[in-house]
Amino acid sequence: MKIKTADIKKLREETSAPVMDCKRALEETGGDLQKAKEHLAKLGVARAQKKKGRDATEGLIYSYIHTGGKVGAIVEVNCETDFVAKTNDFKALVHEVAMQIASMDPKDEAELLEQAYIRDSKKNMKLLIDEAIGVLGENIKVARFVRYAVGA
Repeated sequence: MKIKTADIKKLREETSAPVMDCKRALEETGGDLQKAKEHLAKLGVARAQKKKGRDATEGLIYSYIHTGGKVGAIVEVNCETDFVAKTNDFKALVHEVAMQIASMDPKDEAELLEQAYIRDSKKNMKLLIDEAIGVLGENIKVARFVRYAVGA
């Protein structure tokens, strides 16, 4: 089956996966975009496992204040290089982690990683981070965080 360039482009836009990975995923799934996304997610998780032991000493400190100003979170998320820390994909991940902390009030990193992701209950936070590791190609970890709530 010949894969259309438009399909590769669409899959890349939706997943941020490398172009050749998108092409291979579409080839392996017969051009089915949804199955190709699932294939790329599995590939990202497998890549993440290989990167888990690597040092992550760069990253971002990010603050999130929920609408109304009554709940907020500050989080430090680390990656391996400042190059990746500056990417929009990494910044978006850090924002999602901070929102998760503000809304779900985890007590520690282990609890945070096991929580269902607030935007997609089929995923937990560990899977969300593992998918980002697969896309960005670096180890990523939540180093520390604190949640604030008015009156707490």
